[in-house]
Amino acid sequence: MLYPIFRRKPRSNFFVALLCAGALIVLVLALKCGFVATSLSATGPISQTAAFKTVSGISRLSQQMYGGPYSHGIKDHRAVVRAGEFADIGVVGSDKEGLLDTSRMQRAENGPGIKLPEDKRQRIAVIGSGLAGMVTAMDLADAGHKVDIIESRQFPGGKVGSWVDKDGNHVEMGLHVFFGCYYNLFGIMRRVGAFQNLRLKEHTHTFVNEGGELGALDFRMGGIGAPLNGLKAFATSAQLNLQDKFFNAVALATSPVVKALIDFDGAMEDVRELDSITFTEWFMRQGGSRGSIERMWDPIALALGFIDCDHISARCMLTIFQLFAVRSEASVLRMLTGSPHEYLHKPIIDYLEERGVSLQLGRRVKEILYEQDENGLPTKVTGFVASTPGGNAADESMKYDKVVAALDVPGIQKLLDDPNLRKVDEFERIYELDAVPVATVQLRFNGWVTELNDEDLMKTVNDNQGDGNAPGMDNLLYSADVDFSCFADLALTSPDDYYKKGEGSLMQCVLTPGDKYMPMSTEEIAERTLEMVHKLFPSSRKLKCTWTNVVKLGESLYREAPGKDRFRPQQRTPVENFYLAGSYTYQDYIDSMEGATKSGLLAADAIIEDTLKGSSTSGRPAELNSTPVAVAA
Repeated sequence: MLYPIFRRKPRSNFFVALLCAGALIVLVLALKCGFVATSLSATGPISQTAAFKTVSGISRLSQQMYGGPYSHGIKDHRAVVRAGEFADIGVVGSDKEGLLDTSRMQRAENGPGIKLPEDKRQRIAVIGSGLAGMVTAMDLADAGHKVDIIESRQFPGGKVGSWVDKDGNHVEMGLHVFFGCYYNLFGIMRRVGAFQNLRLKEHTHTFVNEGGELGALDFRMGGIGAPLNGLKAFATSAQLNLQDKFFNAVALATSPVVKALIDFDGAMEDVRELDSITFTEWFMRQGGSRGSIERMWDPIALALGFIDCDHISARCMLTIFQLFAVRSEASVLRMLTGSPHEYLHKPIIDYLEERGVSLQLGRRVKEILYEQDENGLPTKVTGFVASTPGGNAADESMKYDKVVAALDVPGIQKLLDDPNLRKVDEFERIYELDAVPVATVQLRFNGWVTELNDEDLMKTVNDNQGDGNAPGMDNLLYSADVDFSCFADLALTSPDDYYKKGEGSLMQCVLTPGDKYMPMSTEEIAERTLEMVHKLFPSSRKLKCTWTNVVKLGESLYREAPGKDRFRPQQRTPVENFYLAGSYTYQDYIDSMEGATKSGLLAADAIIEDTLKGSSTSGRPAELNSTPVAVAA
């Protein structure tokens, strides 16, 4: 039975929600002050001022990270958030995994900080040209190694790949959004001159419900940052009713998210321990409500990991919550100004080619070459057998000093499917992982689908609506009422490649999980998606859908189900001269562009360290921010 408070009038409910948020704010501040007041170091008491920044204090870290002003109006779409505009409550305690360490951006931007002498430089192959593979190659090339990238597809990019069809339409797999805590990826983009290709979005996460009803998490709070702006966002969101807000607040107030404000590493340890259960199990156990799961957390889980809260690990979701709670910029969204190939991959490829890296497309690695002991156990990788470009000639045996397999889960499982290689425990455990199917649907219209307020504007199409000037919602959007949990109008969000003069919206919708869509024809998938667009935007029935495209991917992100984190391998393997990269490999983040970038940096650091030491079988985790001593060439 609900308390009478939940049966009050809406106006009273709003103030009660604010009261709940206020109670949480007091709790957070009390915990921080209490912790600081009782914390003593070996040399004496810790100053409260030194231990953390108060709400009135202004963090300067992002003035160094990003530069440029933050505008609620987003006048300059290429402006970037300066976290100095936010008054974050600081974090007490260490951050050994570096999830909050913004200096990682500088490390990623500057490169490995070493140039190997001639006698240490090696010939290295990177199998796979996704972000993980290209980032690995960047650091290895900067260190002086000779690097070849071998890619089975006819285009680079992996799961972030995009291409142009025969009619000039830009097509991609998935919908790629850059969270503000992508410190490593942002550093890489700065290194290759691509960071300015990101367009800043309003600091809101908008939910579109059936009939065009909107809900949102609006993090804008006049410059006040985490965690207070997050509390305000939840308290004022129309996406949840008062009952769900209350129970949502109860669950989050008793979660590791609060502990993270006073002991980030301790909270992360607690989060890792929760990998054995689903987010739903954890949330309901903490007092959360089913309504919160269905109306808010399921769309977010599906957008992050392509599976819902009943199936996603609590660790995955709570890792994101930790970052949102302590870093204001973590919840800020950016999107590329155009396609991933043009505005992310091309700058990286140019950087690699300038350093002598060879990118070989259309070559499939069929077999790993290795030495083995008397029991058949692989001891040392020496190269691989690969198809020739186009497959018109005999396969080629290619010898390398070191090999990096920078693949996704289905790719690495195919590569390692050798009886001897599977004798290696670390490799066999990879087969405990699987991947989620996803379908990406593009629908172009002769008007602006997400314009809900003015029908004339919705139907107005001219040649001057590029650069985000068209009507509608210029942001990532979520929905709890259709099968595409996240979507966007790319003609608005990323107009340089996706806006076409004289045409309107290009809706890109990600169907997750995509299991039921895999057997369907692309025509049926497009028709069903169009009906779902009409369900969310009834006025769009007055527009004509002029073009459709569907990309089905049977295996995409690795399935972050409970109990799977322990099967993720380190980048350095037990087999000499063989390394792994890819967002599924172990890095203390989720499967994402940032996770892929982190894995590439980890793999490169391990290789450079082993090159200097003359060993590659220690099996120890690589240190992302290890700083090798520079050696003169």
